[in-house]
Amino acid sequence: MPATDFDAERRYDEDRFSAQSLFRSDRMKVVCGYFEPGQFIPVHAPGSDVAICVRSGTGVVREGETEHTVGPDDVVVVEAGVDRGVRADEGGRLEALLVTSPPPTDAEHDPVREGLRRGVFDP
Repeated sequence: MPATDFDAERRYDEDRFSAQSLFRSDRMKVVCGYFEPGQFIPVHAPGSDVAICVRSGTGVVREGETEHTVGPDDVVVVEAGVDRGVRADEGGRLEALLVTSPPPTDAEHDPVREGLRRGVFDP
């Protein structure tokens, strides 16, 4: 089992959010997410549960039709099949731990890729 911390994994990308993979099995995927101001994971609804724990910064986590304003130490859990997305506020960076179970399929990430290509949070 890997042991690391947010500082060791920190990578930012000017163009899109950065997901640093920490662990993956058939049952679970764990990533550290690093968001520059305004960056996002587009809204999508894969067949996996997700737990999002904010380490630093502020933003919004979409759960279905609800937008949760989040900050350090907040946790939002979204069940499989429910729309979800993460967006950093325009005023600063956001760092979060995201745990999905089971890991989403490549096809389930098509809406994410499309939203990033189009530059829209809610495709």
